Amino acid sequence: MCGLLAYLSTDTDRVLDDTVEGVREALHSLHHRGPDDTQVWWDRRAVLGFNRLSIIDLEGSPQPLPYAGGRYRILFNGEIYNYLELRKELADAGANFATEGDTEAIVAGYHLWGEEVVTRLRGMFSFVIWDTRTRTAFGARDPFGIKPLFTARLADGGLVFSSEKKAVLEMLGGSAAAGGVDAASLQHYLTLQYVPEPATLHRGIRRIESGTCFTVVDGELHTRRYFHPTFPVLPVSKDGEQALYDRIADALDESVRVHMRADVTVGSFLSGGIDSTAIAALAKRYNPDLMTFTVGFEREGFSEIDVAAESAAAIGVEHITKVVTPDEFAAAIPLVVWYLDDPVADPALVPLYFVAREAREHVKVVLSGEGADELFGGYNIYREPLSLAAFERLPAGLRRALGSLSGRLPDGMRGKDLLRRGSIPLEQRYYGNARIFRDDELGFLETRDPDLSHVAVTAELYERTRAAGYDDVTAMQYVDLFTWLRGDILVKADKMTMANSLELRVPFLDPEVFEVASTLPVDQRVTRQTTKHALRRAMEQIVPPHVLNRRKLGFPVPTRHWLADQLHDWARQIIEDSQTDEWLDRQQVLAMLTAHRANQIAGSPVDYSRKLWTLLVFMVWHGIFVEGRITPEVPATVYPVRL
Repeated sequence: MCGLLAYLSTDTDRVLDDTVEGVREALHSLHHRGPDDTQVWWDRRAVLGFNRLSIIDLEGSPQPLPYAGGRYRILFNGEIYNYLELRKELADAGANFATEGDTEAIVAGYHLWGEEVVTRLRGMFSFVIWDTRTRTAFGARDPFGIKPLFTARLADGGLVFSSEKKAVLEMLGGSAAAGGVDAASLQHYLTLQYVPEPATLHRGIRRIESGTCFTVVDGELHTRRYFHPTFPVLPVSKDGEQALYDRIADALDESVRVHMRADVTVGSFLSGGIDSTAIAALAKRYNPDLMTFTVGFEREGFSEIDVAAESAAAIGVEHITKVVTPDEFAAAIPLVVWYLDDPVADPALVPLYFVAREAREHVKVVLSGEGADELFGGYNIYREPLSLAAFERLPAGLRRALGSLSGRLPDGMRGKDLLRRGSIPLEQRYYGNARIFRDDELGFLETRDPDLSHVAVTAELYERTRAAGYDDVTAMQYVDLFTWLRGDILVKADKMTMANSLELRVPFLDPEVFEVASTLPVDQRVTRQTTKHALRRAMEQIVPPHVLNRRKLGFPVPTRHWLADQLHDWARQIIEDSQTDEWLDRQQVLAMLTAHRANQIAGSPVDYSRKLWTLLVFMVWHGIFVEGRITPEVPATVYPVRL
């Protein structure tokens, strides 16, 4: 696990000394990703920098790692869980190894198999391999996008790749040199609560997409998608449903087993839900001394600490909890946003930061349950096609009439949103789990492009689902793999754990687990009564009964209440101090905050907290990365980005 930074020159055979020094300086902003070691290597065309968090082969795989007599140099961020099997296969084919780790398996595989090595890797990864002989580069990100990789072209024509955007900003020379705020990305952020790949909120910085590999030849970047997820839904076999559930349990158990490979202590996050509980229960089989960690709030209805503690006792593991207060929550926001690089308006990432900080006091690696919902049908919204089935049978004219009726009903009225959503097709109504601002609610956005819609983000994805003949539930899951999962879930998981130099592993997002999950019939994913039906049945002998059939709670944060009470003045100050008038009508935002407080005092069901939180996070981000007005109190081992 690490922070990588690669500079590839495109127009000279001599890397300048100030470029090498620039890489050294920019690595400071990645120190939290790898505090155990820092190395920089360069030749006439490339500079490779690396901060390492030692997990496997603690002393034997320093990076940039050489291979084939120094022909190749590799920078690698992640973990390859089948590296032992790969090393044996490669050794049998004649490969020589100088280390015991997983990094060398990647570069040796590239030397033997070429670009197809990415299809053999079981793990989470982003890497860059520099070939000193051909002066070309090859790299990739893992299929689901667990590990990030940013890229930009510098003023001298060179290309830079990094695990975090702030290091790219350092190399570019600041926000202005990165092209400033991208208006289209901002509009998408306000709709989705994150910036969709491959864009970032800076015009001049992009992301290598999940499931994509790339080459750099003669200074030109070429990308290719190697991972094409499919859902070849199969009927339940002659062996019956129990055989299906046994396949799921076996695949998940084997995934947890290989995800436990490490030369350091591995713990597990534990909430009140089936996903993390299943992972922790399986991990206990391979580490009898497993420690688990959970976080919550003092407010009733916004904490799963008691349920998690009961689960920990049932599993038989040592359990540690962290309670986050409103003051702690607000005080951490600038630092959390600094770690994020781009705004993500998911309040759950703040308590995740705190529980990761607590866990790092005890372990260096944690397992978590991310990905189960997308693979096994866990979100309540996936049941929507069942509830809207009656609308599908209505004539188009009648559906449009019902949609018009919904527009005349007062906000918050029961059934209003059901009528609205039932009147429009899936491609227009579903674009992920967030749905913060609809297009017609962006009147406060000074740069709003009326021709730019959320549909632009998902149109190509829906074309693929139609071509594959997927039903609506499967189409929603497919869209989430390319939007919600990699844009929100995995970003907050990576950023908040690496902020604390903690490695997070996600056994559900494993090729073998996906292979099983992708074949499930729809009624084994969602029913009118429950979600993740097959997974729940598969975990009956593993997960404690009090968790097995609990309704999905998510990770609720009491921002609705706090923004009307304890954090109201804090929020007002953020808005008043913000220098975002180029982008937002701040008076409308202040009016929204005032209305939210009045609604909560009056007991109104109208709730603007998610909308307000999305705007507040952007304002804090703008204050840090554009204005330079907000300077987070970054821990001493991490240096603030130069603006």
